[in-house]
Amino acid sequence: MSEFHLRGDYMTLEALLKASDLAGLGQLARAQIAAGAVRVNGEVETRRGKKLRVGDTVALGKARVSLVAEA
Repeated sequence: MSEFHLRGDYMTLEALLKASDLAGLGQLARAQIAAGAVRVNGEVETRRGKKLRVGDTVALGKARVSLVAEA
């Protein structure tokens, strides 16, 4: 599992997928979310605008990213 250092209070799911290189381009990120391939804290998430906060974990396939506070 890798860590993503969150700046601010939250980040959207689509933005995290692009920023962490889990899904590459924005179009691919949207398609993965719409297909139900993305899990947030173990639950399937289909809202690309879902707000993620420190402590949330996002999974796409075998890849996992945990959001941590920026130091």
